[in-house]
Amino acid sequence: MSHRPTAPIPSHPDVEILSERRVWSGRFPLDQVEFRHRRFDGRMSEMRRWELWRRGPAAAMLPYDPVTDQVVLIEQFRLPALAAGTDPMLVELPAGLCEHDEDPADTIRREMQEEMALSADRMEKIGDFLLTPGGADEFCHLYVGRVSAPPADADGIAGHAGEAAESEDIRTRVWAADAAIATAFAGRFTNSVTAIALFWLASKRDWLRQTWRSV
Repeated sequence: MSHRPTAPIPSHPDVEILSERRVWSGRFPLDQVEFRHRRFDGRMSEMRRWELWRRGPAAAMLPYDPVTDQVVLIEQFRLPALAAGTDPMLVELPAGLCEHDEDPADTIRREMQEEMALSADRMEKIGDFLLTPGGADEFCHLYVGRVSAPPADADGIAGHAGEAAESEDIRTRVWAADAAIATAFAGRFTNSVTAIALFWLASKRDWLRQTWRSV
């Protein structure tokens, strides 16, 4: 099975890479790395061995309609959530891994079209986040994008999408921003990127509405 290209571990003056060995070469390869790093007391650590899941850069976006004050989120099944003992049907943002050398902003534009058939005409950067720093190199570039919320039924469902070639089954739902933010603060969104984006929106919403509605 072919796998995504992976960048070498960058050099660092306080880290000595002793060896790297690929132990799994699936879609997302797994490397075993032996290394030493400088401790807080100034000494170098003993040799440490770490399994590193190579997922690479990713991008995600919170689609926000400043006119209707709504956000557009997706829902899909996630096996790792089930393995963690929680509801496997997660509420998420459109997101995806960057292709080789792809700009994250281009990645999320592509993913939004694939996952919800929606485009953002303006974007603001929220921040960059390591999703699983204890085991993976996935580094998520998080944005908020201005959209026109699609029409939805009484339950907020606006449609279904997803890449058939990847067996994706994605449902799009429109939320009132107040309701989505309250749900995030109640701890009911177990997807961390979804919660981070909504926490950010809670603090920046008035500024965002003023900025985006004036242009």
